[in-house]
Amino acid sequence: MIRRHVVVHGLVQGVFFRETTRRRAEEAGVAGWVRNRPDGALEAVFEGDPDTVAELLSFVEVGPRDARVDGVDVTAEEPEGLVGFAVRPGR
Repeated sequence: MIRRHVVVHGLVQGVFFRETTRRRAEEAGVAGWVRNRPDGALEAVFEGDPDTVAELLSFVEVGPRDARVDGVDVTAEEPEGLVGFAVRPGR
C-alpha cells in the first residue's frame, strides 16, 4: 500500500473534478479524500495499491473534460490506513 498527497493547479474548481475523482477512486478501491483549497487548487490524498494509485495520478494530470490542469505536485507519505473515499469541504 502507498499514499500520495496531491495538489492540482489550474482551472480545477467548478468543473466536477472532486466528484469525478471520488467516483474513480471508489471504482478503483482507493481510499482517501479530495477537497477544494482557498487558493483555487484541488487537494487530494490517495491510499491503495501502487497500480491503482498510479491510475488516479494519471487522471488528475488531465482532469475531467472542462478542467485545465497547469501542474500537479505529488508527495509520497506514509499510509494511514484510510477506509473509503470522501469529498471534504473546502474553500
